[in-house]
Formats: sequence, C-alpha cells, structure tokens
Amino acid sequence: MSWSPDHKERSRQRILMTAARLFAQQGFDQVSIDQVMSAAGMTRGAFYAHFTSKSELYGEAILTAARNARDTRLGPNAETDQHLERVVNAYLSGEHVSGDGLHCPLAFLVSDIAQRDEQVRDIWTRVFRGLVDVVRQEQDDSGYARALQHVVMMIGGVAIARALNDEALIRTLLESCRTAILDASIDTTKAGTIGICRTPSASA
Repeated sequence: MSWSPDHKERSRQRILMTAARLFAQQGFDQVSIDQVMSAAGMTRGAFYAHFTSKSELYGEAILTAARNARDTRLGPNAETDQHLERVVNAYLSGEHVSGDGLHCPLAFLVSDIAQRDEQVRDIWTRVFRGLVDVVRQEQDDSGYARALQHVVMMIGGVAIARALNDEALIRTLLESCRTAILDASIDTTKAGTIGICRTPSASA
C-alpha cells in the first residue's frame, strides 16, 4: 500500500495530539506508550517511526499543547492580533480548568514537570517564557516583572482551581485572578498616560 506524502506527518500529529491530552489529564508516569498509540488508533510498533522515547514524546507533546492553546486563545493571527483581555479571560476560564478542549501544559503539568529530565524542563521553560512574552506585549508600560507576576497568577489560578472541588469557590478564584490582572493593566496604562501628559514643575 502506498501512502500520501504527508501521511507520516499526519500520523505524527495524531500521536502528539493524543499524547498531549493524555499527559495533561494523567501526568507522565501514568501514561504508557501503549496507551497513547491505542488511543491514537495505531500500533506500538509505529511509535518508533516518529519518536525515540517516551520522554521525547512528552517534550514534543508539551510544545503541541502550547501551540494549540495559543491558537485557541489568540486565533490564527496571534502575532498581530493579541488582546490581553481575551488571553486572560480564555486562560482563567472554567472551560480551561475542566480541560474542555484546552490543555495548557503550564498549568496542567506544573506539579509533574519538576520530576522530568532537563530536556523536558527546558521545553516547559520555553513555553513559560512564551506566555510571558505574550502578556508583556500587551503591557509594554508595565515591564517584564509585572508580566511575570500576571503569568504566575494565571498559571497558579488554573492549577489551584483544578485541585478544588467547590464550583462556587473555583468561579470566585478565577474571577478574582482575572480582575486583579486586568485592573492592574488598566492602572498601569493610566499611570503611563499621566506620566506622558504631566505638566513640568516650575523648578524644572
């Protein structure tokens, strides 16, 4: 049987999408190669045509999940069409907490990643920095430190919400995080405007 030229890449993407979902739901140790391949509708033997190890799959799955989460939050024109409110509202949402179509590896794997090898942790760190860059682009006046604070609140808010079993408390937590981030952004913008428009003092 002859395969189309893009058959191998489509198979690889199916494995990655399946692995991203399973790892996000269960963590590295609880997911086997057999489980991933079975869920992807493929045999274990096909795995080694794409990946050398489960650890390599894990790292690639993190990148795949991050790209999908970015596209879901920002849309196809992420580089030129970014809006902080949309990013924050999508990230700090009940749908994200429940894993309904969006599995950000930053929040879903935060307690799992510290146990992994350096290569995987490097990938997770790259994804973290990428989200900081997205938030910072929306807050040029607030600087890198404030963007870090907001990203930590976003990741921590979702991670903690996933551990709670009180729906009312989850909603309150997410709303509190959204409000804190967006209000801080508004305050920073106002401060920047005041700084630009401030009248020089008489002694200047």
